Amino acid sequence: MSTHCRNWSEIEESVSPNGVRKRAMPGTAVTLVQVMIPAGTHAPKHSHGFEQFVQVLSGSGTLETDRGRVGFAAGSVFHFPPGTEHAAEFETDTVLVETNLAH
Repeated sequence: MSTHCRNWSEIEESVSPNGVRKRAMPGTAVTLVQVMIPAGTHAPKHSHGFEQFVQVLSGSGTLETDRGRVGFAAGSVFHFPPGTEHAAEFETDTVLVETNLAH
């Protein structure tokens, strides 16, 4: 396959101690990241210095921001401007795709 068309399975995977698996495809000013999160995982409150969009492909959980807590499931889309604090709890195995924009 050309580098213009790749399958996520062709991209090297990193695994965190908590079992979260990631594959990243960097571009010039954006990085796409496939994130596979085991059920029961908690992502503590954090923020990024970049803008981030997140698409939930499968799974479910709860997202927390300064606007409160909201449930999410497949089809949900998040948007975090730079510096936005957020946390999440994952009730089921979840697959996300993050779009991280460099500024």
